[in-house]
Amino acid sequence: MKKFIHEFKEFISRGNVMDMAVGIIIGGAFTSIVSSFVEDIINPILGLFGGVNFDKLSWNILGEVTLNYGKFLTAVINFLIMALVLFIIIKAMNNAAARFVPKKEEEETVTTKVCPYCKSEIAIDATRCPHCTSVLEEMNLDD
Repeated sequence: MKKFIHEFKEFISRGNVMDMAVGIIIGGAFTSIVSSFVEDIINPILGLFGGVNFDKLSWNILGEVTLNYGKFLTAVINFLIMALVLFIIIKAMNNAAARFVPKKEEEETVTTKVCPYCKSEIAIDATRCPHCTSVLEEMNLDD
């Protein structure tokens, strides 16, 4: 039992678990902000054009049984706004991280070619092979 408790303490004290906990708490707070934004700002503005608040939209199926599809539409709008905000945040973070990544060196320029006669590697600007002494014609490097 002591070993189990010790392993659990190690698991909890890892940085990843603490980061995840902080992320969940901030995510919950962010969700309430986005929900308030949609319910208190977006829905009334859309209500100006549609004449009704989305939360109030419902369909009476049978007797007192109603389908509150307006609340579903509000949840969809919440999701889309949250996804848009997260996309913008992640895009900004990726752009910032890309600035700190060292740039790759340019591809090395080709400095050698292969002699067509003896197949030795020689300098790109050689006109005679130093190994077989063959006179080299202008070679197309794209071959």
